[in-house]
Amino acid sequence: MKSILAATFAVLATACGHAVAAEEIPYLDDRSDPAALVRSLYNAIDRQEYARAWEYFGETKPAKDFDSFAKGYEGTAKVDVATGEPSEEGAAGSIYFNLPVAIRATGKDGGQKVFAGCYTLRQVNGTIQAPPFQPMRIEKGALKPSDKDFQSALPQSCGDGPQPPKKDAALEKARKAFLAAYGEQCDDQPPGGKVLGEPSDYSIRYKPAAAAENDPDKTARLFRFFCTMGAYNESSVYYMTDEAGNVRQLQFAVPELDIRYENGDTNGKVEHMNVTGFRTVDQLVNADYDQAAYSIISHDKWRGVGDASTTGTYLFRNGEFSLVQYEVDPSYDGEVNPQTVLDYNTAP
Repeated sequence: MKSILAATFAVLATACGHAVAAEEIPYLDDRSDPAALVRSLYNAIDRQEYARAWEYFGETKPAKDFDSFAKGYEGTAKVDVATGEPSEEGAAGSIYFNLPVAIRATGKDGGQKVFAGCYTLRQVNGTIQAPPFQPMRIEKGALKPSDKDFQSALPQSCGDGPQPPKKDAALEKARKAFLAAYGEQCDDQPPGGKVLGEPSDYSIRYKPAAAAENDPDKTARLFRFFCTMGAYNESSVYYMTDEAGNVRQLQFAVPELDIRYENGDTNGKVEHMNVTGFRTVDQLVNADYDQAAYSIISHDKWRGVGDASTTGTYLFRNGEFSLVQYEVDPSYDGEVNPQTVLDYNTAP
């Protein structure tokens, strides 16, 4: 569905018509109902406020990135919008709306094109949210070129109404395991308007070491759950699926360090630093998954200025994450000058 909407926006960029100055179009930012939100979306496009238009969408965006989204409207001067009666259905603390929509795109060179279809929007129950509040957002849309005129192109309805997303078995297993283990000890107000137990989700395609050249790739799912946030550090818990589709929590190896300072003063010169062993931890600090590098990278600041810290790199290989590099900056000297104490970093 995302690709259909992205394709629609790309075609809009080639539609033709007279130019309308953005400052002449009255500002509209209304999320009080589905129709108002869709009208606000195209008002933002008319006014060339593409960042505002981008933010009307939820996690599923209409283009691969914001720059592509904005560039797609370089040829668009104005969009007229007609909306029908929305249908709605509740699911898991949210209300989903399906809204019939028809638009007439007018480009900068005089031509017009008509598109019609439906938008699905989501409103999360405000009583279960923690700050920052998450308003109604567009989940997905499917508009196709129409050979009808603008006045008659509007669909009468959107089928049988909005269909809440099908349950994701792996995600539900990971969420249930996380909430059972950490629901009471993690902060109940994650950043970004999410609710506790709503993870970042990554798919990792790979070929097992024992696989033949013609064997299909495997796919692992990685889930990152927010746990706690302090003044300058944020902790996360990770779960991952295995080849059989089971979900397990990841544990991460961390070197034990023997650090000696001159005169025993941590603000003084570091005399020596040795790795004396390893331990495992169930949470990583300031960590995220780098999809291009197949790595989870954690950066633990020892104080706010970040001059003393540790950085661990965990590389995905053959279905597992392994510690391959560890850097330590043990000196509180106001400078960022880490030393590598472990380096097994190789390509996956």
